[in-house]
Amino acid sequence: MNFRDLGLTAPILKALTQAGYTDPTPIQRKAVPPALAGRDVLGCAQTGTGKTCAFAAPILQRLSGRVPKPRTIRALILTPTRELAIQIQDSFVSYGRNLPLRCAVIFGGVGQQPQVDAIQRGLDILVATPGRLLDLHGQGLLDLSHIEIFVLDEADRMLDMGFIHDVKRVLKLLPEKKQTLFFSATMPPEVMGLVDGLLHDYARVAVDPVSSPVEVIRQSLYYVDKSNKTRLLAHLMEERRISSALVFSRTKHGANRIAQDLQKRGISAAAIHGNKSQTARVQALGDFKAGRVRVLVATDIAARGIDIDQLPFVFNYNLPDVPETYVHRIGRTGRAGREGEAISFCQFDEKDELKAIEKLLGRPIPVVEGHPYPMENFDPPQKDRRGRAVNSEDAEARAAAKEKRRQKDAENKARAEERKLAAQAAPAPVPAEEEEPAKKKKRRRKKPGAQQDQAAQAAPAPEEPPVRPDKPSGRGVRQGRIHETLPQDPSMPVTDFYKPNPLDSDVIMDATARLLAPRRPAPRPQVQAQRKAEPEKKRERDQKSAPQKPRRQGKKQGAPVPAAKEPALPPSLAGKKRRRRDDRPRPIEAAPRSDRQKDSTQHKSLMRPYYLHDGD
Repeated sequence: MNFRDLGLTAPILKALTQAGYTDPTPIQRKAVPPALAGRDVLGCAQTGTGKTCAFAAPILQRLSGRVPKPRTIRALILTPTRELAIQIQDSFVSYGRNLPLRCAVIFGGVGQQPQVDAIQRGLDILVATPGRLLDLHGQGLLDLSHIEIFVLDEADRMLDMGFIHDVKRVLKLLPEKKQTLFFSATMPPEVMGLVDGLLHDYARVAVDPVSSPVEVIRQSLYYVDKSNKTRLLAHLMEERRISSALVFSRTKHGANRIAQDLQKRGISAAAIHGNKSQTARVQALGDFKAGRVRVLVATDIAARGIDIDQLPFVFNYNLPDVPETYVHRIGRTGRAGREGEAISFCQFDEKDELKAIEKLLGRPIPVVEGHPYPMENFDPPQKDRRGRAVNSEDAEARAAAKEKRRQKDAENKARAEERKLAAQAAPAPVPAEEEEPAKKKKRRRKKPGAQQDQAAQAAPAPEEPPVRPDKPSGRGVRQGRIHETLPQDPSMPVTDFYKPNPLDSDVIMDATARLLAPRRPAPRPQVQAQRKAEPEKKRERDQKSAPQKPRRQGKKQGAPVPAAKEPALPPSLAGKKRRRRDDRPRPIEAAPRSDRQKDSTQHKSLMRPYYLHDGD
């Protein structure tokens, strides 16, 4: 069977031929026909068997039948890692080079603006990671209401990385009527629970036993101590003349250490893990594919999503905790029917992980004897307080992270001390009195008293400033002290500095305050007359509403009633008139504008030009 027998169109067949594909793989032969028919598909196959082409080719053919205007996103492929998203995007571009469809990829860790621009230009196919997809949709920059085909790739990896909740949130944003293609290398119970709620009348495609490695991959095992693993790795690289190899480390700290040790031995190496920026990860992967780097050291984040043509060797520097992860790691080699070799190192405290892997495979991994670095350390693994075995790599990584945090805290503390010492060594600010000796502090004037009068009589009289005979001697806005700062040179012309200067700050502030003061508008004549009549009307109403008191009768009829005397006022209020009810204050009437205080635009002295001139 060839690709033409699967029912693919000529443009896609031409692109597959240009990409070097001749015969379809088992997963492609079984998944492409139901996907072309529009049915949901559950694809269960190990990594490296051609799953991307199994769903990319049907999507391209179904969407190429019509291209709406404007373009809308009609196919969504959700992946767990950035590297896998980039490679799926490259596959769509390669297979659809002869079709009028547009595809783009979005993922986190980089600026979103180029991705937003690509979406706004119009797309047919979108490849995305869950985090950035939900972020752009939350900002209103992404419309998922026209999705016709939804692909969930590496579903079991989504669960391992904690993306299950994000996947469920994405599913709520999609239309109910759509075609769903579900692909996974393993089928744990959690994945099957997701399948039951997502797929309807689906075609199940399983080409190999779950979690079984590709038969073309040769596997071997080396027992070696932890301290000799890097030496053994460098020895195998040189002895077997390995041009490129992918090395898997258990921790991020270990990946950096392995790459540094290999570089010290003359082997070019680069590390890729979660703490690396997206730019650094893409750069390292690009250098490895281009052959500029012989060894790429990666954590399990790169166990899936790295598709490298003709990768001959994969090294398991540390055995993984999860047996399925071993299958994903070695699946980076032996892709597309090519041969590959997987070499694993095992130290004494990793025996339990090895047993679990061999149980999953159903057979033991062949052991290589007679290498120059055999295992010599048979000490049992350390245990924590709860009696659980502690992996030495994990303990080393935690110690390194703790030391890094301690160094960072020490650096921050040293910077704080330097700033504190610099602040203490800085010269103190000069007080205003020392900086400007000419400006004296204004003192509050005190009331004249007997002692002040005597002191004034005893003190010598201050020298008065020279006053021009034709000018008044009154002091201006400078308080008569400007002469203290002027040169006492008799050859200098006498200048009149005692006029109010309209450019002085206090004069300008006075004028500004008068301009900004709230003014009540003058009332109209009718309103003014009404306000004047209000007190009289109110007094008349009070008199009418007040109850009439009965007149007191005297002892004798016809005798006049003496007037009640007002109570005597206290001495403090003697001489002051008692305020009665009718004597309450009258409302203040706004004066006409001409009677009020003039503002700066009406003040004659402020509007008059002021010039410095020589004396007459």
